[in-house]
Formats: sequence, structure tokens, C-alpha cells
Amino acid sequence: MTSKINLTIMAALMVLLPLAAHGQSSAHFGPHLGIQKVQDAEDANYLAGATLRLKLAPILAVEGDVGYRQAKFGSNALTVRDWPITATGLLYPLPIIYGGVGAGWYNTTFDYSDTYNDVGIDDETSQEFGWHLVAGLEIPASPSVRIFGDVRYVFLDYKFKELPDAVLEGADSDFYSINLGLLFQL
Repeated sequence: MTSKINLTIMAALMVLLPLAAHGQSSAHFGPHLGIQKVQDAEDANYLAGATLRLKLAPILAVEGDVGYRQAKFGSNALTVRDWPITATGLLYPLPIIYGGVGAGWYNTTFDYSDTYNDVGIDDETSQEFGWHLVAGLEIPASPSVRIFGDVRYVFLDYKFKELPDAVLEGADSDFYSINLGLLFQL
């Protein structure tokens, strides 16, 4: 008899726990700004975008992100512009601290300087796949607004064209970014 009661309680918990977690889920959307530095690029650059974060449970969330960024390589021989669309799984070990891993699709434009265009190296647009690691803080500013800040390291392998003077030979396109944003409850 006791085992039937324990089985009934466990079955009830298995049904009710997902419902309780669903009741705690929330969606937030907002803008973010950041600064990013590609390893072999000349300077750090700014980035901008929008973030949608869905909290599935107190310790679990998923995030979608769209943005714009650019970097210059080889004494302005090449400007790389990206419009990344990324998805990230987030884990919250503490209510305000998160870490995660994700992947992204980078619509990338390689804009070569006129010097190279004149010798037949044309600009091109391609799609690249990359993945990233993230660690950050998410702090409630009010019941419906959150402020977040994070650091992301992106592993992205651009396929640079070989330029006549080997300006980009061995260039590394992995980068990190430091981001700050607002999330408004939907």
C-alpha cells in the first residue's frame, strides 16, 4: 500500500513540476551594446543588437540574439561586416549569475579595399557558422526590467582570400565581446 502511495505522489510531482516551472517562465526583450576585439584585427569595435531571453525555469533559459558588428584587418585592406543571428542555452547557478554555450549563423560581408578591387579581388558575402561561450550577470532593475552584462568568446573561422601581398596570412578571426543591455518583460 505504501509503495502505491509513493508511486502516486511521484507521478503527481512529475506532472505538477513542469507546470510549476512553466508558471515561472518569463520572456524579456531589449537592446544591447558592446565592444568587441577580434584577435588579429586592428582595433576594437562597437557592436549593437537585440536580445530575446526566455526563462524556462529558475536555473535555465534560452536566448536569441541578432546584431551588427565589423572589424578591420591588414591596415584597412579588409573590412569584415557581420549580421549574426545566435542562439544560446543559459544556466543560472545563482539567480543573477549565468553561463552558457551557443551557436550562430554569421551573414558576413568581406569588403576589400579599392587597391585589391582594382587587381580583381572582389568583395563577397558569405554565411559562416560559429559557436560561443558566455558568462554574465543579470540584475533586476524593477519587476519588469533587467540589466545584463556579459563576456562572450566567439569561435569563428573566416575563409579569407589570399591577397597578393599576404596581408591576411594566418589571420585569426576569433573574438571576444563585452556587452551591456536592457531586457523588458513581454
